[in-house]
Amino acid sequence: MKFLLVALSGLLMGLTTAPFSAFYLAWIALIPLWLLTVIGDNTSPKHKSLLSQIIFNQKTLIAFIWGFCYHGFALFWITGIHPMTWMGVPWFSSLLIAIFCWIFITVWGAILVTIWSCILRLYGANNSKYKHSQGLMEAITRVIFAVAVWCLLELIWNQGALWWTSLSYTQSPNNLIILQLTKISGYSMVTASIVGINGLIAESILIKKTNQKQFLSLFSIAFIICTGLHLWGLFIYQKPLTNNPEKAIKVGIIQGNIPNAIKLYPQGWRKAIEGYTQGYKILSVQKVDLIITPETALPFELDDIMGNSSFYRSILKQQIPVILGAFGRQNNSYTNSLFMITDNGSILSRFDKVKLVPLGEYIPFENILGKLIDRLSPLDSHLIAGETKQIFKTPFGPAITGICYESAFSEHFRRQANAGGEFIITASNNAHYSQIMPAQHHAQDIIRAVETDRWMARATNTGYSAIINPKGNTLWISDINTYQLHEGIIYGRNNQSLYVKWGDWLTIILSIFAGMLWFIKLIN
Repeated sequence: MKFLLVALSGLLMGLTTAPFSAFYLAWIALIPLWLLTVIGDNTSPKHKSLLSQIIFNQKTLIAFIWGFCYHGFALFWITGIHPMTWMGVPWFSSLLIAIFCWIFITVWGAILVTIWSCILRLYGANNSKYKHSQGLMEAITRVIFAVAVWCLLELIWNQGALWWTSLSYTQSPNNLIILQLTKISGYSMVTASIVGINGLIAESILIKKTNQKQFLSLFSIAFIICTGLHLWGLFIYQKPLTNNPEKAIKVGIIQGNIPNAIKLYPQGWRKAIEGYTQGYKILSVQKVDLIITPETALPFELDDIMGNSSFYRSILKQQIPVILGAFGRQNNSYTNSLFMITDNGSILSRFDKVKLVPLGEYIPFENILGKLIDRLSPLDSHLIAGETKQIFKTPFGPAITGICYESAFSEHFRRQANAGGEFIITASNNAHYSQIMPAQHHAQDIIRAVETDRWMARATNTGYSAIINPKGNTLWISDINTYQLHEGIIYGRNNQSLYVKWGDWLTIILSIFAGMLWFIKLIN
């Protein structure tokens, strides 16, 4: 029964993510895991070491199940890479690769939850049981400790290659009020809020058996904090959005809608050249200031495009600057890049994708995994990552740039905003996934726009392309799997949110405080 309960609560947390977007469930979906982690005996047979008692415990499996159900449900769209027969991969092998990718990234997310559970139980391991009867302060300090650990683990996971399902993105795109708090300390403000409210409610349930008054106090604290956080977010959200007319940029977005099944073959090449050339000409007539294309809009090396393509000839004739997604060359390898081509056809700047997709654009631990799974990229050479400290210059000021998967990495955008980036351009190709993935991708980009306090233009191959303002409002969004052109206004901004200036200071402070709590508990 415990396993079923925790699995269902993990699935409920999964339902909070786009496109299901039942964001309100996130504020209660962690409670069963919390209760099953805290309540009852936390030890295994006494002859084992303390660490062994914590790890080899039924509660460890309970936490893993919750994490697997949450991350697995939220990330099930990754199986959409199957079938890859268009890449020459046999149907059955394609299925195995898709299942392997889904399990691999799901388990990686479940490990975060499992470690959190183990650390929380280790924190309370001075006694054979958690003493909920110790009172209000004991419960509150345990909540603070648990919040700090979860935020710290998300920060650590965010530094690696595999990351997508922070608890914060459960609130995007529909709870824009709470997302305003990301301007303070990034996504950790939302993650901390969700874990903290769940923890306070769970602790009130635990304490109810022994002290009705303290139960009401804890529950009231949870309600007041949750309400206060949303009122704080509402206060920020309602501040007038001031835009400098001199910083207005009329952007044109081309959504080429080239299916991956043909994209890297002659039929797709012709369709891409024709579609993007036609779109460029139409938007040029509409007198846009800047045209934006998706990730690898033209799936060729830049030299081939600038050699003798109709697209490049249109640039020379129409003289409208364009951000072009294509492949760059670096020695014997390729880069997934965006190129800023000016109105005279010269290259002003280049951005090479930093966060490559594991198992898609490169294989981690290739000496081991390379024997089990072929690289999914159809390129003849390996894609290599760009340098971290790139600045993408445009005729309208420096831009904050993200290519596809990078939308999940908050620090990638914060660093560029801190370096002077005035607006955000993201370019993606989500053609091989179901509508769930583009919806989640859009939700990630909304958080990035809010926390950096920047306007954003999204250009995707098959959807969802969009215009997003610094409050997270989607002013325009494309249809899925359609060829579309759109013109809209974004604005450059020079202000810096507290998060852009100081980074994720909340997690650092919480971690220090959690360390102090653990030290005090040990000496007592």
